[in-house]
Parts: sequence; C-alpha cells; structure tokens
Amino acid sequence: MDTMTQDETPNPESIEQTTQNARYAELLRLVTSMEQDFRKFFDQGNKAAGTRVRQAMQELKTFAQNVRTEVLAVRSGSKPE
Repeated sequence: MDTMTQDETPNPESIEQTTQNARYAELLRLVTSMEQDFRKFFDQGNKAAGTRVRQAMQELKTFAQNVRTEVLAVRSGSKPE
C-alpha cells in the first residue's frame, strides 16, 4: 500500500535546500579534485598534469554555466531545465 501522509510530503524549500547543497558539494568536489594536478603542473612542470588541469577547468566552466542558468531560472520564477 502506497499512502503518503501530509508529514511525508517533501516541502519545496527543503527540496531547494537539497539542490543547493548538492550544487555546492559538486563545486567543492570539482575544485578539490584539481589540487593534485595543479601542484604537479605548476610546481613540478608535469605536462600531462597540465592537460588534466585544462580538462578539469573545462568541466568547471560547464558546471558554472549550468548553475548560472539555474540561478536565472529561479530568479525569473521559471523552473530550471
């Protein structure tokens, strides 16, 4: 039997908070995952690490653009895609 009481219904604010926390956690994960390659490239001159840094920066750029789109959608009152 699949019944849901009023107390079990997710509240939109808690969903937004969960989404916000997930976005922030993803941002932190992206940035911290670059640290080792940054050090290898800038401190040791490892060219392969430089390639990985560039790839990670592109991923961060894409992530940032997606967040910008979500923020504009929330700000204008529409739903993010």
